[in-house]
Amino acid sequence: MKISLRLAVAAFLVLGALAVVSTSTAGARKSDSEVKIKAAATPVNASGKQEVLLTLDINKGWHLYANPVGNDDFESARTQVKIDSKSAPATVKIDYPKGNVHDVKMIGKMHVYQGKVEIRANVQRAQGDQGPLDVSVKFMACGDENGQCLLPATVKLQVK
Repeated sequence: MKISLRLAVAAFLVLGALAVVSTSTAGARKSDSEVKIKAAATPVNASGKQEVLLTLDINKGWHLYANPVGNDDFESARTQVKIDSKSAPATVKIDYPKGNVHDVKMIGKMHVYQGKVEIRANVQRAQGDQGPLDVSVKFMACGDENGQCLLPATVKLQVK
């Protein structure tokens, strides 16, 4: 059975990251130590539509995997947004920006988010739903230069 060099390197990096995470999570830094997230929403209009704007402010020297990453080996690490309400929105459409191309030797190109990134969500509310929205953003921050990744984090916010 042959394994491509690219797949072998990707597997090595993923297993290495898991080994670091599993050896000691006590005192380990989580990805939200390098990323700050804000959420704002427009008022619900007469037809029940609302836009949510998430602003991710990623510290210099760090990146998050975009959605989509554009590299099958890293799709599970992509940034993911989930929006819910007590009445459950009828539909939610997340518009992820493409991200910047990041080329990692022996692995290939992938899309990442760096600096300030805006993710927009269009929400069609259930009839009569005016309550707050529960927003969660799941991501993993990695160093631009050393490739060191922090523990994944999920940031939960509520938008009125």
